[in-house]
Amino acid sequence: MPQEQYAHRSTMQTSEGPQVYKVGIYGWRKRCLYFFVLLLMILILVNLAMTIWILKVMNFTIDGMGNLRITEKGLKLEGDSEFLKPLYAKEIRSRPGNPLYFQSARNVTVNILNEKTKVLTRLVTGPQAVEAHSQKFEVKTLSGKLLFSADDNEVVVGAERLRVLGAEGTVFPKSIETPNVRADPFKELRLESPTRALVMEAPKGIEINAEAGSLKATCRTELRLESKDGEITLNSAKIKLPNLPQGSSSSTGSRQKIYELCVCPNGRLFLSQAGTSSTCQINTSVCL
Repeated sequence: MPQEQYAHRSTMQTSEGPQVYKVGIYGWRKRCLYFFVLLLMILILVNLAMTIWILKVMNFTIDGMGNLRITEKGLKLEGDSEFLKPLYAKEIRSRPGNPLYFQSARNVTVNILNEKTKVLTRLVTGPQAVEAHSQKFEVKTLSGKLLFSADDNEVVVGAERLRVLGAEGTVFPKSIETPNVRADPFKELRLESPTRALVMEAPKGIEINAEAGSLKATCRTELRLESKDGEITLNSAKIKLPNLPQGSSSSTGSRQKIYELCVCPNGRLFLSQAGTSSTCQINTSVCL
């Protein structure tokens, strides 16, 4: 019986021929696959076109991007630039022959930090003022000569001449130390203390000289010239005392002490008690 069934199946297969089984995606699945492949190719082309457009607009090259160039010494930036966050750099400089501008809507701040990120020196340029915070501030020439220096203890002006051009002059609330005070040519020099005293002191002497004009000293109460260990010299061809009071004879018999002013050949002045005639001849020993 089994042999008959096998023979029957063999006869049926031989009469029908070999069977072929198809492998793959057919129908709507195949159409969806082609659609997705076509969509992917379109997206790739659009992405490639956008990339080329961005590279063209941003001016990407082998050396850099736009106005930014990468060189052996660092970054080179041409044109105006805007930094939205802090900029950290070792050195910032312009091209040779061109100025370097820093522009800000509010202020520009330059900080110098130490290893512990503590601010040592700060320079702030704002709309109201320019502020410098440091232990010492110095201004020097190209040769290294000090022109101006300021710290907590003193302010030093190293220039050969300090000129004050204000209409009201200069006000010093405390003392001032200088070897020479003079005005510009054809200008007046005035030293004044409206409410207090004006004192000039020097260990080796004070010289007041007006080469092309007159010298005037005015006070409200008393003008006093005093020399403790030396002398006071008035060197002039003419010495005038125009407003001296004039004395009058007294009818009373009281005896008053009256002196006459005597002048030695060397210019020394001394007083001698007046008599009926000149008594300067009697006291000539004062002139020795």
